[in-house]
Amino acid sequence: MDAIWLDGAEWLAVLRIGLGLWWLESWRHKDKKAWFAEGSGIAWAADVAAKHRWAAVRSGFAVVVRPRPRVMSYVVVYAELALGLGLVAGFLTPVALVCGLLLNLLYLVLMIHDWAEQGQNSMMALISAVALGAMAWQTWSVDDALGWFR
Repeated sequence: MDAIWLDGAEWLAVLRIGLGLWWLESWRHKDKKAWFAEGSGIAWAADVAAKHRWAAVRSGFAVVVRPRPRVMSYVVVYAELALGLGLVAGFLTPVALVCGLLLNLLYLVLMIHDWAEQGQNSMMALISAVALGAMAWQTWSVDDALGWFR
């Protein structure tokens, strides 16, 4: 019976890997042609940011993202891919968890007054925080195999 159940560190690895798979799915389902050629994702975000209640979000988007829609399209799409691969493999896991947490918080703040997937962003941010605090890279990870972040 003991062989069926995982220990705590293994469950944390499952949580980390599941979060990585969630990021990979976010990357997979994007229409890359539209994101890169047409900038559809950034155009949608620009529309949301332009109507945002918080001036800091409107001005921050206008300064950082709006002048660089093509570059930011690549940043978003490939950040999601890198996060997914890093978390599934457990490679540079603390870095991936912090970056994923920040990206989810950015998504959450941008879309806080919109209809978008707030539950998804909230849960992904929570999983990142738990995995980071519990050091979920200590089992089933490249980081552990290389002796990193002990």
